[in-house]
Amino acid sequence: MKIGYVQTEPVFLDREANLDHAAKLLDNVRNADLVVLPELFNTGYNFQDKSQVEGLAEDARDGVTSKLLQEIARDNDQYIAAGYAELLNGKIYNSQLLVGPGGFINSYQKVHLFFNEKKYFASGNRFDVIDIGPARIGQMICFDWFFPESMRTLMLKGADIVVHSANLVLPYCPNSMVTRCLENRMFGITCNRIGEEHGLGFIGMSQITSTNGDIIHRAPENREEAWIVDIDPAAARDKNMNELNNIIDDRTTSAYELL
Repeated sequence: MKIGYVQTEPVFLDREANLDHAAKLLDNVRNADLVVLPELFNTGYNFQDKSQVEGLAEDARDGVTSKLLQEIARDNDQYIAAGYAELLNGKIYNSQLLVGPGGFINSYQKVHLFFNEKKYFASGNRFDVIDIGPARIGQMICFDWFFPESMRTLMLKGADIVVHSANLVLPYCPNSMVTRCLENRMFGITCNRIGEEHGLGFIGMSQITSTNGDIIHRAPENREEAWIVDIDPAAARDKNMNELNNIIDDRTTSAYELL
C-alpha cells in the first residue's frame, strides 16, 4: 500500500489560494493510495478572532473543501485526510475530513484542543477508525498525540494506520511518534506545515513512522514536500513482541484502576 503526505505552507485566511495550491501538490502524489494534508491546511491556523474562523467554517459533505478533495480522490482513486474548520449543528470544530474514490467518508472532530484553539473551537468526544479495505484508518489531529490514550484508543479499535494532520509549533511530536507507533504497533502519518503566522513558527518535519518505531521518512523543517512510501498494513495486525509478549493480551487492566 502506498501512503504519503503533502507538507504545505498555507496563506493565512486565503482558502481559494490554499485549495488551488494543495490541488497542484496532490498531483505529485496521485499514485498514493492514502494521502494526508495538514491541520487547517485550507485556512491557516493562528486565528486572531472568532469571526475569522466563522467566515471559513464549512460543511463536511458539501463545503468547497470537501467537494474539491472528493473530486481529486475520485480522479486519483485514492483516500485523502485533511484538516479544516467544520461547521456542525451551530458549532465550529477543528476537524479532519476523510474522503475516498466514492466521496465523503467521515469527519473527525479534534478532541484535545491546544492553547488558543479553545477560544474558537468546540472539542470532539470520540476517536474514529474507518475500514477502507486494504487498511483500517484511525483519525487524529495535532495535539491529540500528546495524550497516549488517543493512539491507544485507535489501536484498540483496530486501526492499522493513524492519519495525523498537524500544525506543530512545539518540537516534541516527531520523536514522540516513534514511541506512540512502537507501543501500539501502528503506522503513523504525521503531516505538518511550515511557515509563520502572527508569531507562531511551524516546524515542518512531517513524518511517516513504522510499527517498530522506525522513521521511514521525515520532511525538512523549512520547505514544502510531497512524499510517498510503500508499507504493508498487515504488519500493524501483529501485536506480538516475542513468543511470550503481546501488547494487547499483556495489558493488565485490573491494575489501571484510575483509568
